[in-house]
Amino acid sequence: MATKLYPIGMQTFSEIREEDFLYVDKTEYIYRMTHTSGKYFFLARPRRFGKSLLVSTMQSYFEGKKELFKGLAIDKLEKEWTEYPVLHFDMSGGKHMEPEQLELYLGYILEDQEKKWGINEPRIGANNRLIDLINTAYEKSGKQVVVLIDEYDAPMLDVAHEKEQLDVLRNIMRNFFSPLKYSEAKLRFVFLTGITKFSQVSIFSELNNITNVSMDDEYAGICGITKEELLENMSDDIDMLADALGYSKEMMIAKLKENYDGYHFSKKSPDVFNPYSLLNCFSKKELGAFWFSSGTPTYLINMLRQFGVLPTEIAPTEAVSSSFNAPTENMKTITPLLYQSGYVTIKEYDQETRIYTLDIPNKEIKVGLFDNLLPNYVDGVSAERGNVAIAKMALLIGKRNMDGALHLLQDFLGTVPYCNVTNYEGHYQQMLFIIFTLLTNYLVDVEVHTPRGRVDIVLLTKTDLYVVELKLNKSAQAAMQQINLKNYRQRFALCGLPITKVGINFDSTQGTIEDWVIEA
Repeated sequence: MATKLYPIGMQTFSEIREEDFLYVDKTEYIYRMTHTSGKYFFLARPRRFGKSLLVSTMQSYFEGKKELFKGLAIDKLEKEWTEYPVLHFDMSGGKHMEPEQLELYLGYILEDQEKKWGINEPRIGANNRLIDLINTAYEKSGKQVVVLIDEYDAPMLDVAHEKEQLDVLRNIMRNFFSPLKYSEAKLRFVFLTGITKFSQVSIFSELNNITNVSMDDEYAGICGITKEELLENMSDDIDMLADALGYSKEMMIAKLKENYDGYHFSKKSPDVFNPYSLLNCFSKKELGAFWFSSGTPTYLINMLRQFGVLPTEIAPTEAVSSSFNAPTENMKTITPLLYQSGYVTIKEYDQETRIYTLDIPNKEIKVGLFDNLLPNYVDGVSAERGNVAIAKMALLIGKRNMDGALHLLQDFLGTVPYCNVTNYEGHYQQMLFIIFTLLTNYLVDVEVHTPRGRVDIVLLTKTDLYVVELKLNKSAQAAMQQINLKNYRQRFALCGLPITKVGINFDSTQGTIEDWVIEA
């Protein structure tokens, strides 16, 4: 049995503490943030990273519920435990709404708070109602008011690049948020969470003194689970998972890191595990793709298309600090959205050039992302059928049987309906890049430079290195001749592994492999 119950899907701090569910202590961060000179704070993190639980924990803290914090870090830090009036708004319920629906939703969440404070005849207009709420809570309690807004960007995220719709929804939200500046003197603390940053919403355009802690070193571990927290809080759980899956404890930790670790949210960030995936892994006792399967990133796939980003261009990539703060609706590249959504993360920072290197965090995200991109290159194929074929290919390549893997790929592509984008070589290069990436245990790169040209694809397994050249409507022998003529093999002579040359020719009329040549 687990040492504590896992709070999967639970976002209420009081419930987790009262029912003795596992809680990874983040209260020192809360004490630190609430005892600075700032009043307005914003934190961006990917979905299912614990933002809502953090907001709920803040609510219990400001409501003075000291008993819930017994044994936690803040229990020793806080001496006063002052009770403040708290207005908590969860905007996650405002997704996928037309303007009229959003107005009604804002009215609904305001009404919930108005009843609590005895406002029976609310004014007209969301902004006027919020001003009244703040004034009433301030006057009745005799204390400054705390405002907590979770997922502030939820109503706007899905229409981020539908300008006309976004402008309407953004104006509604600007109107709703505007009292936060107007009522500054009556506010003790304002905290907002979200995935991304929208300009021209009063939170950012009017509250010029808001502190964005999203990339601050001191708050890098405020959401998610660090390796130290994992080992301190879940050591017994790791033992049980290792027993269930047949690994040593050290190997189990390595597998958890490979699948769910790798997030960095600042220059000097600790390694951060995805909490949702980690807890699901312990609960279900399997290394599944839990975070990705919990929500299909349709808006991300659409944005990749809109920006014309090829799978090979997603990562690794480089960015400067201004890229992370680029307003979502004004993005010039896909990088800010990829980072803010959690599909790429910080891997390195060069102090001298001030350049960040970004890459896909871990195996779970890599497999999930490319799995969703595969249908763009093998039109009409179900994810299940594609994954079965790729899994079989992985087994064959693992046994050093590239010929068998290409036979399998040829048969698989022969079942794919004709696609009208298969008449250029780059389509097949991207398709093979996705497929080889989904083999998961191997490294793959494209357009690898050599002294005499660029190799289409290089595939590195544990036992071999494959140099792959592609042709379209020509011949596999022509591809092999190019490998030999330009001596691509010499570029990798010091890799320490056997090098195999692979020439592949695709037939655009059939949309599949016509022939191939393999030479050691």
